[in-house]
Amino acid sequence: MKFGGTSVADPEAIERVAAIVRRQMQAGGPAPVVVVSALSKVTDRLIAAARAAETGSGDEAAANLGELLDRHRSVASSLTSGAPQAVLLAQVQAELEALIGLVRALAVLREVSPRSLDAVVAAGELISSRIVTAALAGRGIPAAWVDSRTVLVTDAEHMAAAPDMEATCTRVRERVAPLRAAGQVAVLGGFIGATASGITTTLGRGGSDYSAAIFGACLGVDEIQIWTDVDGMLTADPRVVPRPRLVPRLTFAEASELAYFGAKVLHPATILPAVARNIPVRILNSHQPGNPGTTIASAAGPPEGQFTALACKRGLTVIDITSSRMLNAYGFLRRLFEVFERFRTSVDVVTTSEISVSVTVDDARQLDAIVESLRQFADVSSEGDMALISAVGENLHEDPTLFGRAVTSLGRIPIRLVSQAASRRNITFVLRDADVPEAMTRLHDRFFGAASS
Repeated sequence: MKFGGTSVADPEAIERVAAIVRRQMQAGGPAPVVVVSALSKVTDRLIAAARAAETGSGDEAAANLGELLDRHRSVASSLTSGAPQAVLLAQVQAELEALIGLVRALAVLREVSPRSLDAVVAAGELISSRIVTAALAGRGIPAAWVDSRTVLVTDAEHMAAAPDMEATCTRVRERVAPLRAAGQVAVLGGFIGATASGITTTLGRGGSDYSAAIFGACLGVDEIQIWTDVDGMLTADPRVVPRPRLVPRLTFAEASELAYFGAKVLHPATILPAVARNIPVRILNSHQPGNPGTTIASAAGPPEGQFTALACKRGLTVIDITSSRMLNAYGFLRRLFEVFERFRTSVDVVTTSEISVSVTVDDARQLDAIVESLRQFADVSSEGDMALISAVGENLHEDPTLFGRAVTSLGRIPIRLVSQAASRRNITFVLRDADVPEAMTRLHDRFFGAASS
């Protein structure tokens, strides 16, 4: 059971978490494992403190952390009393005072390395998991805190560490499985781990979902639950399409496609350990725990004749590369994509013709350098303020008319690029960012029905 930042934002939210865990305990079966994110917005504040230290503003960084100390002390005091409260407050105090000392030292150096930033941001999950452990215990739920850094073993790629699944599963079986067997709820912070030598690492933003899936896979659980502040996966982004519908069930492959193409509910890497063990993932709303949510599993059955959901990714740049040297030549595409590899820039969509290639990128920081390198062997142009819309669904395998219906539903909206993946699981349109609301609404109305007022 993974609870995100909004699900542990304040004392009321953590009370809801305790009630949800209690209901799970009462349902029978092994005790659940609970993975929690930092309190809502805390990671952003920790990053801000690190950035202040990087500019030499030690006092500003310390003040930022002092405010976080007050917030965590307030939450901890509201949820505990007596001796457990004194112990918890001492733990919170020690963690944040050590962090204040670290950022002051970083401010003297005016340097924050990826390793140092991991040490700073890890504090959010370490403290929130201690608070949730104490809150559960104070409500009669047997709970034990486990330091994720002693369980989740990763490489040393700080800020985007990759787990060592074999070593991690060995430690999970040694340190978490016995607690479950004894009927205790193991509580761990998500997002954080450590190298084999014990250096703190993080999995990257959104990595708490990944942590939960890793632990679930290692334990061979029946289900991985992602508790958030929405009812589940929706048929479209509610910021773009008013009142989209809930998707009750979809496949691992569909969820991966939607996450990659911009759906924000699920971290894309979450799917990987679940797929490997064929463990269903459920997305649930901690504010409405009675709602069924969305189940992601190896097989699903969307209604015939439509897609499963739509996703959009905005703020893209289209790069067009044209050269007559592509014609009947080999090695050209390798040379082209080596440029993107050299500048560590990933590509979302690729379309090709006999003498041209068009790609989209969502990271334009190296755009000028990429274009300059490509111009050494091709004509290059770029266009910003673009976006992509992806219509995803297993039904594309079965219904060849879906592609045509999707294209015609867009009417006269100009489409820059169109791509259909080899998996025949998505159709992707690249268009002007300004046209996204109308295009998404048209597609949604055509395949999911017009939103009710």
